[in-house]
Amino acid sequence: MKLLIFTRYPEAGRVKSRLIPALGAEGAQSLHRLMTEHTLQRLDGFAGLEVCYDGGGERCMRKWLGNKLSYSPQGEGDLGKRLLRAFSRCFKQGEDKIVVVGTDCPGLTAFHVQEALQLLDDYDVVLGPAVDGGYYLICLGALYEELFVNISWGTSQVLQETLEKAELLGLKTILLEKLADVDRPEDLTVWNAFREIS
Repeated sequence: MKLLIFTRYPEAGRVKSRLIPALGAEGAQSLHRLMTEHTLQRLDGFAGLEVCYDGGGERCMRKWLGNKLSYSPQGEGDLGKRLLRAFSRCFKQGEDKIVVVGTDCPGLTAFHVQEALQLLDDYDVVLGPAVDGGYYLICLGALYEELFVNISWGTSQVLQETLEKAELLGLKTILLEKLADVDRPEDLTVWNAFREIS
């Protein structure tokens, strides 16, 4: 089993760009850092946990998040190419179940990952839908390259297009509960409400 957390090194102006009008570059950077750390805390303890990073380099990532974690670069290309590269690498290493999550949904918990892994015994694809039309989690037991090709990444069509691809491939797909993500100024209430609760 492999759990990959996709994130970016927190550089001002390069992360959470859609939140810069509301928070400024430094504020968006700080929020991204906090959300990544929050996700790691919630998923701490999973065997096979690995951080797939963009930007900064491994030395910077270790200085930020510590030496106890495993790290790998996402590489170049759009999100589909990065996801495909990560899944392909892990399957080639002999993994039989791979979960990839992002850091945009503060409501993500270890339960969602455990549920996805269990459901994979009966389904080919497990997806965690985000409110904005994307997904916060994808879990696979085999590599289906078509799920990551010709998808309108960064739009509200990502989940629907992925489901349509899975249907064309004859794959059994199931959705986890829908979670709110934090990408736009109007989403900040999600993070603020969560912080009040926690």
